[in-house]
Amino acid sequence: MTTEDIEKAVERLTPDELARFRAWFEQFDAQLFDQALERDAKAGRLDAFAEEALSAYRAGQTREL
Repeated sequence: MTTEDIEKAVERLTPDELARFRAWFEQFDAQLFDQALERDAKAGRLDAFAEEALSAYRAGQTREL
């Protein structure tokens, strides 16, 4: 199945089917994002961002939300 096949199939969905597909895809995409974020965190790829945020906090450069 190609991307074009998928696009055509989505175009043929009824409004209810499209809503269900949209909800499913949003959950699917979020799960992939979470998995990638977890891999990056375990690999140390986010350490520099965390240190930058902590440094700003320690220097008083942050504010309450």
